[in-house]
Amino acid sequence: MNIDRHLIGHDAPLVEALARLNELSGGLMTLLVTDSDGRMCGTLTDGDVRRALLRGVKLEALVEDAMFHDFRYLKEGEVSPDSLRGLRRHRLALIPVLDADGKLSRVIDTRVTRTILPVRAILMAGGKGERLRPMTLETPKPLLKVGDKAIIDYNIEALATVGIDDISVTVNYLAEQLEEHFSRPVGGVHVKCVRENRPLGTIGSVTLAEIPAEGETIVMNSDLLTTISFEDFYLHHKKQDADITIAAVPYNVSVPYAILDTDGEMVTSLEEKPTYSYYANAGIYIFSNELLRSLPQGERTDATDLIEQALSEGKRVSYFPINGTWIDIGSPSDFAHACELMRHLRQSVEA
Repeated sequence: MNIDRHLIGHDAPLVEALARLNELSGGLMTLLVTDSDGRMCGTLTDGDVRRALLRGVKLEALVEDAMFHDFRYLKEGEVSPDSLRGLRRHRLALIPVLDADGKLSRVIDTRVTRTILPVRAILMAGGKGERLRPMTLETPKPLLKVGDKAIIDYNIEALATVGIDDISVTVNYLAEQLEEHFSRPVGGVHVKCVRENRPLGTIGSVTLAEIPAEGETIVMNSDLLTTISFEDFYLHHKKQDADITIAAVPYNVSVPYAILDTDGEMVTSLEEKPTYSYYANAGIYIFSNELLRSLPQGERTDATDLIEQALSEGKRVSYFPINGTWIDIGSPSDFAHACELMRHLRQSVEA
């Protein structure tokens, strides 16, 4: 966002502030007020001006006579998912972040960036998408259009809205197309492409990216359409003090027969056409960077291999149920379902 449009000095005439607020019409109509030393000292909205006029303040007065002094803000070093969620509860859309001297360091527009998760993300995009042929003969599956947007872009944009700007995509099949696609920012993020020279499984290519020693990384399949809350996903992971958190979707198995419970040769009970409920792996994970850095370099490894290794070592592995949409676009029927879903969503927005 252009912060300068929202800045005004405390000694500017109130009538000038009204003109500046009018220029912001249709957007966030909030001015951030700074003193002569550049320190933030208040905020000003059209409501503040209206209340000041009702108190008898004249249009010839200064901004400082009408501004709101007890504004909410965050200090650099205090920006976290919890602190941002707390300010969102107060319906704040524009959150100033101040440095140690009280000067504006940055401004967070929560309409665009709901939160800022202190993680990086890696999306797996190297598969051939063979079940979607012939559509994937000349186009990598992540670049197939659902609605007016490539499948992978929905995921990049969702990650961007929670403040994740360190995003890598591992590529292999038709890699040049993905590299060309990400030569331009998506969702305001400059996405890095990491090329596999050969298939390395569902997580082995992570070793080709730079993984910091500390912190966590979201690893996910790129061909998913989901409304998972990455914010809740991350907060759940931290609350559980987990080494791995697996996003999960409900999966029901219906048996069309009567099932017998037995004890030796005897039947103890009978259940007619039961349904069993499970949680299935959704292909979205949060891994500790320590675990990811333990992956063998250049070897084919699946995510399930790393999870089973972690369990055998007594690591904490939690799961997070997805409450919303999750479509694994692996077949023509899945692709058609995703396209139909997006068509209905677009129509409901336009209605």
